[in-house]
Order: sequence, then C-alpha cells, then structure tokens
Amino acid sequence: MNHAQEASRLSFFQAAWVVARRDFKAILFSRAFFFFLLGPLFPVIVGALAGGIGGQVQREAVSNTIAVVMSEEDNAAMLEARKTAQEGIGGFPIMVTLSRVDNDEPIDARSLLAANDYAVVVSGTPEAPVLTGTEAQMNRLDGPVTLLAAMAAGNAPSNYPTVTRNALATTAAAAKSDRIRTAQAGQLLLFLLMMLLAGMVLSNLVEEKANKVIEVLAAAIPMDSVFFGKLFAMLGVSFVGIAVWAGFGGIIGALAGEALPELPEPALGWPLFILLGVAYFSMGYLLLGSLFLTIGGMATTVREVQTLSMPVTMAQLLVFFLAAFAMTNPGSPLELFAAIFPLSSPFAMLARAAQSGELWPHFLALAWQALCVAIFIKAGATLFRRRVMKSGKGGRGKKGRLVSPIPIEPQ
Repeated sequence: MNHAQEASRLSFFQAAWVVARRDFKAILFSRAFFFFLLGPLFPVIVGALAGGIGGQVQREAVSNTIAVVMSEEDNAAMLEARKTAQEGIGGFPIMVTLSRVDNDEPIDARSLLAANDYAVVVSGTPEAPVLTGTEAQMNRLDGPVTLLAAMAAGNAPSNYPTVTRNALATTAAAAKSDRIRTAQAGQLLLFLLMMLLAGMVLSNLVEEKANKVIEVLAAAIPMDSVFFGKLFAMLGVSFVGIAVWAGFGGIIGALAGEALPELPEPALGWPLFILLGVAYFSMGYLLLGSLFLTIGGMATTVREVQTLSMPVTMAQLLVFFLAAFAMTNPGSPLELFAAIFPLSSPFAMLARAAQSGELWPHFLALAWQALCVAIFIKAGATLFRRRVMKSGKGGRGKKGRLVSPIPIEPQ
C-alpha cells in the first residue's frame, strides 16, 4: 500500500488531527512563539500600574469626600474639628474632606448620595451622628467620623458618640447598572484576545504558502481537513498563551491586592460566566480565523495579506462597537441582530451572560456559531482549493488533486 492510498483512507477528523498536531508542536516549541508571549506582557504591566495609580488618585479625590448635613453651627464645628485633626495628628489613616452643604430645606441623605460623588453623608448632631452610605464606605469611614464628631462636641478623647448607621440597600436598577461594567470588561477582553491571537493563523498560512508546504498538504489530504486542523491547532496554541498571560495576571493581581477594581458578579455567576467566556472566545476565534485563512489563501505576498486583512480588521472593530452599543438595550431588535450575526454573536452573548440569568439562549447561540464555523471553513477551503488548482504547476489527478503525496501516518 503506497502513501497516497494510506492517506486516502484517513477520515476527515483523522486528517485534521494530523495537521493540528503538526502545527501545534511546530508553533509551540518555536522561539518566535516565546517572544510572542512576552510581547503583550509589557503593555499589560504598564497599564496595570497606570490603572492602579489612576484608581488611587480617583479614590483620594472622590471617595473620601464626606457631606456633612447638620445645622450651620454643627457644620462649622465639624469643619473645625477636621482642620484640627489634619494639622495635629500625624499619619491620619484616611484624609477625609468634609463638604459643607448649606440649605434651609431638609436634605435627604439618599438623594444627596444619588446625585453626587460623596462617599457618605453625616447628619444628625456631633453628639449623635448619623452615617448614611454603603456598608463598605461606612466601614471605612466610621472611625474618622466618630473621632471628628467627638472633637466637634468637645468630648474627645474621653467620650466618643455612638454612630447610627443608615445603610443603603442595593436596588435592582443599581445591580443592572453594575453588571454592565462586567459585560463591558468581558467584551473588551474577548475582543483584545481575538485580535491579538487570530493574526497567528494568517501569518502561519502565508509562510506555508511561500515554501509550498500547503500545496503538498493539499496533495495528500482534503483542504477541509487542512483548514479544520490548522484552526484548532491555533486555538490550542492560543489557550496556551492565555494560560501564560493569566498566570502573570494572577501574580500582578496578588501583588496589587485591593488596588485593582472589583467587578460586580454577573447574572449567571462567575463560574458559568467564565465557562461561557471560554466557549465564546473559541467560537469567535474560529470564525475570525476561518476568515483569515481564506484571506491567506487568496493572497500571494505579505503585502497582499496586509491589504486584504485590513477590511476584516476594520469590520471586526465595527462588529465590536455594534455589540457594545446593543448591550445597553437588551431584547431590542439591534441586540437580537448582534446576537444572531455570526461575527458579533460571541460579544453580544457574553454581555447577555453578564446581564441575564437565562441559560438556554447560550446553548442556541453556541450551536448557531458552530454551524457558521463549519460553513466558513467549507467556503474558505473551497475557495483556496480552486485557487491552488488554478495556479499550481504540478500534475493533477482525475479529481483535480495534486499528485505529489506526502507520507501521512494515521493516528
């Protein structure tokens, strides 16, 4: 039995596995991939440091502002106590800025917090202060407020007042608004990873076209299997890269501690949200990668690749903006369109996972995306086969396949 007959007996998935294993090993153990992994770490580290510093500045500028809503005399006493504490106590744990609110009408603390960037509101009197705010902010500022109230009442340091807490409950509207931040973060991370990693598919195919490897593969096994194997090999390599970056991210997160912002929990919970994020990244990567493989098959030079890939890149930006805008109005025709359109579906559905607790739409979306991946691979392989058959200079068999086989061992 010759090699051509042996190769012809391989099934679609066996042939794809041979190609995937070959590409995975070739890329994973190359020096270029090592430097590719290091490349994004430097801007990520710089961005994390800049974000930590910016977040600290924002917390100092906004979150430490306390609104004092008392009588004019008590307000003045609290402001004077704050000035004395800041000047006389070195290393004051939290530099509190008191904002005096002058208004003859009674002021509702909850409305004041909703309309302004105050951390908490202090009302009542220095002898019996009332603290209004979220539990986290009240826990953080309870000590300074107690000290300042005692100083304003003239009782410090022997007698400190009891602070009455008025906790703000999280409303459904606030929870929905918070989950939008999680949806935005998930979409942005998904987009950056796809755009960063999908380019490997294009560069790999162009390189193999230049040294005629792809034509030799096309002579031995169906192009559908070649495309399928290459895409899943690149997907596997991408997961290796993501694991490395996630490891470094975990180290940075452990060192940063509370300096990193916390994202609200998505509607489906973090475990399911992360699992769906992996699934939607896989589908989005395969969809975009199949387009890049088609572009690589149409191009003959690196310049042509750059020219042809630019419209796809710009279209992907528009798709990302479409999904980002559509998630602000769940259930609208625009959001449904973004969830159905193949290239925007992973972004739109990941945002829905953060905002909605329904699970069944995700099974439907993943099945639809998998079908689109199969269609894209089939169309790209067909187009590539026609171009190779048209431009190839070697002999051809009766079925239009190049006749220079390579040995393929079934696994």
